Amino acid sequence: MKPEQHFVKGRGAQINPGSSFSKLQYESLEVGDAQDEWECEPEILRTHIIPQRAKSIVNKIKSEDLPMALSANPYQGCEHGCVYCYARSTHEYWGFGAGLDFETKIIAKTNAAELLRQYFDKKSYQPEILSLSMNTDCYQPVERQLKLTRQLLEVCLEYRNPVSILTKNALVLRDMDILQALHEHGLVSVSSSITCHDENMRRKLEPRTSSIATRLKIIESMAKAGIPTGLMFAPIIPGLNDAEMYSVLKSAADAGAERAGYTIVRLNGMIAEIFRDWLEKTYPDRAEKVWHSIESCHGGKVSDSRAFTRIVGEGHIAGIIRQQFKLFCQKLGLNQHARQLNHGAFRRPAPGGQLSLF
Repeated sequence: MKPEQHFVKGRGAQINPGSSFSKLQYESLEVGDAQDEWECEPEILRTHIIPQRAKSIVNKIKSEDLPMALSANPYQGCEHGCVYCYARSTHEYWGFGAGLDFETKIIAKTNAAELLRQYFDKKSYQPEILSLSMNTDCYQPVERQLKLTRQLLEVCLEYRNPVSILTKNALVLRDMDILQALHEHGLVSVSSSITCHDENMRRKLEPRTSSIATRLKIIESMAKAGIPTGLMFAPIIPGLNDAEMYSVLKSAADAGAERAGYTIVRLNGMIAEIFRDWLEKTYPDRAEKVWHSIESCHGGKVSDSRAFTRIVGEGHIAGIIRQQFKLFCQKLGLNQHARQLNHGAFRRPAPGGQLSLF
């Protein structure tokens, strides 16, 4: 039997390791499926949405190597199913597994907009860029019905707080009306995450994401609207998608991207087991090469928690990747200038929704 025949259709992870935190468990409550085209799946593989009244929505980012101050994630878990996703391990805190559970049991913070208003209303709050999709994609399929991300954008527009979006899903184009309104005040940037140029590889790595061509349309649409836009070529998996760097960067630049960034894959916690299983089933001919190449970028391990190093890696292969990325960006005119978002337009609506004249 060929390795491909072992695949769980439409999912990234092929296994579902149990949670490392057995004390916390959730019972799933299905209120709808995120994608109609997968309705015939076995029940264990169907997407279940778990509504939650969250206690908070804004996270303060204290990491030295992340250039943002605040993030918000209206969803925990992600149906996109990217097999390498660093956020998989966070699902274990909810009593779920980092494998198939991460893709099929999606926690939706139904009071996200309410919590964001409360956060902006704090007298101590000083306007900072709110980054969306720093953990899971805010435009994953369930957003089509629940519109929690759209509600967050509406709050940002109401308070005129700057917001940055990174997504793999063309659903972001649905909200062009709000994005354009935010852009009128210099309050928004939108980037697309593109991992490869090969659509066949994309389907295996990121089974429920938008196609590469459609993601390029995100960049093109934002550029035509004048909205600051770019791409993240992330993560780079040496021996698998690193050879596609130039074609991805060129396609994005041709579409109108102004900036680009990259990360090198790291496989912390249970993600290592999930990725290794996927790699051996999907690319058995190069599995060992890819695995050892990842290790060479992280001091002999596939995981890395060291600030700065964990993102770009170290060693010979990481050095080549770094040099190539810099060279390609210079050749394509990427990262030549940076447009800053507006922090000075922030306002708090008066009680009752009436804005103050002063």
